[in-house]
Amino acid sequence: MVRAITLLQRALFTALLLSLAACSTLGMRDPLKINLVGVEPLQGQGLEVRFAVKLRVQNPNDSVIDYNGIAIDLEVNNQPLASGVSNQSGQVPGFGEAVISVPVTISAFSAMRQAMGATGFKPEQGLPYKLSGKLAGGLFGTVRFSDTGTLDLPAPTTAY
Repeated sequence: MVRAITLLQRALFTALLLSLAACSTLGMRDPLKINLVGVEPLQGQGLEVRFAVKLRVQNPNDSVIDYNGIAIDLEVNNQPLASGVSNQSGQVPGFGEAVISVPVTISAFSAMRQAMGATGFKPEQGLPYKLSGKLAGGLFGTVRFSDTGTLDLPAPTTAY
């Protein structure tokens, strides 16, 4: 009986050490760098407008990052504009990068809110944006991210 308890204690102690070792390696990863690199139009339905948002994901770690979904929200001019999700899966190689395309939807109400908030807008100023979201990678692999910048719009041309 005493020997069975000792074996059980050793097994529990070993399991505890292994789980602590596994948890300690989770925090050793450098954060991914995720940037907005493009927006392309898609076919919409009804009163919605759809775009494919292109994100560049850079992995500064030596291990592969597996992902199985992505969700994003895009604010422009400090107003919510678009959101999107994708269940695509893939990998970002160690010390490598990948471009992920996420379809997003802009409702007619979001577009109206943007138009109403655009008083005094000058194309040469650009529009501030904030992109936030998550790259899903299982129980401990999900990465939350955000990116900010300015959307530079082309200046209107003068017709001759």
